[in-house]
Amino acid sequence: MFGHVPGVSIGDLFPDRVALAVAGVHRPRRAGICGRAAEGAESVILNCAFVDDEDRGDIVLYTGSGARHPKTGRQIGDQTLTRSNLALAQSARRGLPVRVSRGAGRRVWDPPAEGYRYDGLYRVTDYHPATGEDGYRIWRFRLEAVAGESRAAP
Repeated sequence: MFGHVPGVSIGDLFPDRVALAVAGVHRPRRAGICGRAAEGAESVILNCAFVDDEDRGDIVLYTGSGARHPKTGRQIGDQTLTRSNLALAQSARRGLPVRVSRGAGRRVWDPPAEGYRYDGLYRVTDYHPATGEDGYRIWRFRLEAVAGESRAAP
């Protein structure tokens, strides 16, 4: 489902990923991107878990998924434009809104004290491959807050 989830308001807090999934805000309990390559991305989680993520509030430079070391979080190989990365690209191509929830990460714009907060709708306005800080190819997605539809909207 694209767009807001009925019964969930911008700013709602959730104690954990299970609660996000139960509410329908972000269904995967581990993955940061929810969506299908052929349809688009429904939602993302911002924890700034990747060293290349940049969360500026109304603009987010989001690093795609894949080739990340499970313990250190560092890139250990090139990302590809497949699966969930392709879902975000489809959202850009089709102009689909993406639900954004922020976690309590240290580099997150205005993070919740704990758990996760639903911060509203963003659009994927650009995507491109880049060389990340760890020297591997990453996919960068520019997400911009939809005016009036997110906490960070201008």
